[in-house]
Amino acid sequence: MSWMIVRLVFSLAFIAAVLFFASKVAKKRGLGGATGVIEVVARQRMGRASSVSVLRVAGRVLVVGSTEEQVTLLAEMEDDELQAALATQAHPGVTGANGATTELPAARVPVPRASSGALAGSVLDRGTWTSVVHELRERTVRR
Repeated sequence: MSWMIVRLVFSLAFIAAVLFFASKVAKKRGLGGATGVIEVVARQRMGRASSVSVLRVAGRVLVVGSTEEQVTLLAEMEDDELQAALATQAHPGVTGANGATTELPAARVPVPRASSGALAGSVLDRGTWTSVVHELRERTVRR
């Protein structure tokens, strides 16, 4: 019984040593580490399998759309435009033409739910199903 425990400990130590050695070799070859050439500035998921990313590649700023099948260049920006956008995101006020600061308009405001019970917001709640049907009607109506 004790021989099996000793054998198990030596096996785990061997595996840990192999993993440690592999990580050292990968670092020497530049695998798995940031090289500084490509930097992901921002990323926003647009759906289950699609996203928009802002990349800084060798001093150029690229806006890229990516799905499971392909990557598409959407736009190319100057670095100062990116810095201004990041500063605007950090400070939500926008300066107008006269120098006055105005607030950005709010995005979509969630509608409060009418029900407030133990099932509020769950699959069994009537309000949840009503809002789902309403959203489906809005998406499928022909205009």
